[in-house]
Amino acid sequence: MNIHVGNLPYKMTEEELEATFAPYGVVKSAKIITDRENNNRSKGFGFVEMESQEAGNEAIEQLNGKEVDGRELRVNEARSREPRPPRY
Repeated sequence: MNIHVGNLPYKMTEEELEATFAPYGVVKSAKIITDRENNNRSKGFGFVEMESQEAGNEAIEQLNGKEVDGRELRVNEARSREPRPPRY
């Protein structure tokens, strides 16, 4: 299950993000999205892939709204990206 995690603390690392989700099941991957034009600074959101749907649902239920470093996480199932027109 792929999970979108918003409102992340800007100083959080991918390892810390993975550790936040690990108590709820096996984390296949944890990725924080960064701004390439701004010294790879975190954009404040990321994605976590959990091994099972059950683990993902439990993580969403337990972590959505939880405060981490003064920021309230927004955690929900990731939607697939809608196709965008090409940029010129």
